[in-house]
Amino acid sequence: MLDAARLAAALNIVLLATVIAVWMRTYREIKAPFTLASMVFAGFLLAENVVALYFYFNAPAMPTVAVRVMMILQILETAGISVLAYVTWQ
Repeated sequence: MLDAARLAAALNIVLLATVIAVWMRTYREIKAPFTLASMVFAGFLLAENVVALYFYFNAPAMPTVAVRVMMILQILETAGISVLAYVTWQ
């Protein structure tokens, strides 16, 4: 379960970094405040996933239920970010 959470967090980091790069390029062209706000939001999500990944590799022993819940949340976040990335690339 912890490996699934690690994989999801790593995938989130890659997806968010890619989406931020696309949005930066767009922002340079059109200077839309919504694009800037989206980059800031994605930056916070990126930071959260970096911290989560660090925690998954350096965490003390956790109860099984906690690991399961963290894994589910991380996978749900991956699904949401994947949709966002897909829409961004369209």
